[in-house]
Amino acid sequence: SHTHVRTASGFIEDQIAITMKFTIAAFASCLGFTSGFVPSVKPAFTSKLFGEYGASSTSFYTTTEKKTSYKSLEDVLAVKCKDVQLREVITDMLGACAEITEALRTALVTVEGSMNDFGDAQLSVDVIADQIMWEACKSSKLIREGASEEEPVVVNVDPTDEGEFTVCWDPLDGSSIVDNNWAVGTIIGIWPKRTGLIGATGRDQVTSAVAIYGPRTTVLVALDDGTYEFSYGCTPEGCQLPDGSWEPWICSREAIKIKPDCKIFSPANMRAAKEVPEYKRLLDYYMDNKFTLRYSGGLVPDIYQQFTKEQGIFSNPNSPESPAKLRLAFEAAPFALLVEKAGGKSSDGVTGNSILDVQINSVDQRCAICIGSANEVDRYNEYICKA
Repeated sequence: SHTHVRTASGFIEDQIAITMKFTIAAFASCLGFTSGFVPSVKPAFTSKLFGEYGASSTSFYTTTEKKTSYKSLEDVLAVKCKDVQLREVITDMLGACAEITEALRTALVTVEGSMNDFGDAQLSVDVIADQIMWEACKSSKLIREGASEEEPVVVNVDPTDEGEFTVCWDPLDGSSIVDNNWAVGTIIGIWPKRTGLIGATGRDQVTSAVAIYGPRTTVLVALDDGTYEFSYGCTPEGCQLPDGSWEPWICSREAIKIKPDCKIFSPANMRAAKEVPEYKRLLDYYMDNKFTLRYSGGLVPDIYQQFTKEQGIFSNPNSPESPAKLRLAFEAAPFALLVEKAGGKSSDGVTGNSILDVQINSVDQRCAICIGSANEVDRYNEYICKA
């Protein structure tokens, strides 16, 4: 099975099967069946739903093994990112994510008394993260334009007119759950000068990155041959520098692959199921087939898990009374590039085509989306888009 779940050892499974076999036979004898009644009991399926003491065991645990050494961000970019200028921008963006990490450790989550252009009350941490991103863009010689979800306009940050990239970001995705101290993140999409943002598509991105701030800070980055994960501030053996310091960023996962099948589902906008019977039918399918629900209400952790668990499906459809609210440029397109680079699929939720092929006509453009394991995206398209 492609799923990675905690199970008892093979020996214990066999003993349980034998015990069940003779227990059922004894019970059958009490009911008057012949002594020859011995039912066939197969050993438990490797993705069984019960673990020790009969407790539910549908969790998906890591199978990542410790390495003797880890490559630095600089080493990986030198080989996996042929564009030298882009390497510098990626390094600058991860530097901003490191600053946001430190800011989140010390900032209280309070309302600032201001609102962004979408009418959302801004939190202190939103403002801090956004300021850090703006400062990173304005101090870069290679970034010509910036656009923040907090301020949905494309702003020229390059007085010399020599910049090569447009950077678009959601500074702190997950504002509604950050006060719970749940994982939140930063989403970044980078477009080249030749396309800019307006009129381009997600497929025009030269890279994208998503940082998740939890017990650790890790960042997914789309490189030439796939999606890589970098971890911040870790101190494993083999990564200490000659002066006794540590690499700020090490590569914790290389060329991640998302499997085509999955058993994890993250259904957003479930209100839409009341108006879209096909979505209700799809949710019933997941439950009838014993998928594991993993949904926090934060876009970053809900999709990021597809890279750590190497599987999963996230859905956010549209309906008249519950319209899709995800931003194409700030959220959907950057994540879609990462997922598709890892072998997954994305759907625009309407035609069934890739979200990467949807043209960006305004900074605040919203979209439906389904993203993750390829076969489950195909199922979503079959249920929703072709209904």
